[in-house]
Amino acid sequence: MKKQRTLFRLLTVISILFIVYALVKNYMIDPGAAGFLSRKTGLRRELNLPVWLNVMYIHVGFACIAMASGLLNFSNRIFEKSRRFHRINGYVYIVSVLVVVLTSGYMAPYATGGRISSIGFNLLNMIWPIATIMALVQIKKKQMIRHRNWMIRSYAFCFTNMFIHLITTLFHQGFGLVYATSYIIGVYGSIVLLLVIPEMIIRTLRQPGEKIA
Repeated sequence: MKKQRTLFRLLTVISILFIVYALVKNYMIDPGAAGFLSRKTGLRRELNLPVWLNVMYIHVGFACIAMASGLLNFSNRIFEKSRRFHRINGYVYIVSVLVVVLTSGYMAPYATGGRISSIGFNLLNMIWPIATIMALVQIKKKQMIRHRNWMIRSYAFCFTNMFIHLITTLFHQGFGLVYATSYIIGVYGSIVLLLVIPEMIIRTLRQPGEKIA
C-alpha cells in the first residue's frame, strides 16, 4: 500500500503539471502552434491550417480530460467513497481516449518527420484503444487486478506527448541531431517506454502470488 500511495502521489504531481503546461502552452502562449508548425517541412499533404488547429485544440483538450479522469480513477479513496463516480468517470476516460485517437489519426499524415513518424503515430493509435478496451473487458468480467493492470498500461499513453518531446529535446539539443530525425526517434522511443514502464509499475505493485495479466 505504501508503494501504491507513493506512486499515486508522484503520478498526481506529474499529471497536474503536464495538464497545466499543455493548456497554457496550446491555448494561451502559442494558440496558433507557430513554434510547432515551423518544424514541419516537406509535407506531402497540404495542411489546412484552420481545420488542423481546431482538431489540435480538440486533441489537446480531450487528452487533458483523459489524463485527469484516469488519475482520479486510480484514487482508492475516491473508489471507496463512490463506485458509481468511478464507473461514470471510467467511461469519460474511454470516450476521451477515443477522441484523442481519432484526432491523432487526422494529424498523423502531417507529423513532423514525414511518413516514418506517421506510421509510429498510427501504431500508437492502435495500441492505446486496445489497452483501454482490454481494461473495460476485464472489469466487465469482474477481474479487478487485470482491470487495474490494463488501466495502468492504457494510462501510460496519456504521457505520449511528454515522452516524445523529452526524447526529441535530448537528441536535438543534447546530441545535435536535426529536429526531424530527433522527433522520429522521440516517437518510436516513446512507444518503447510506454510499453516497458507500465510493466515495471505492475510488477512493483504486484502482491505475492498475484498473476500478471
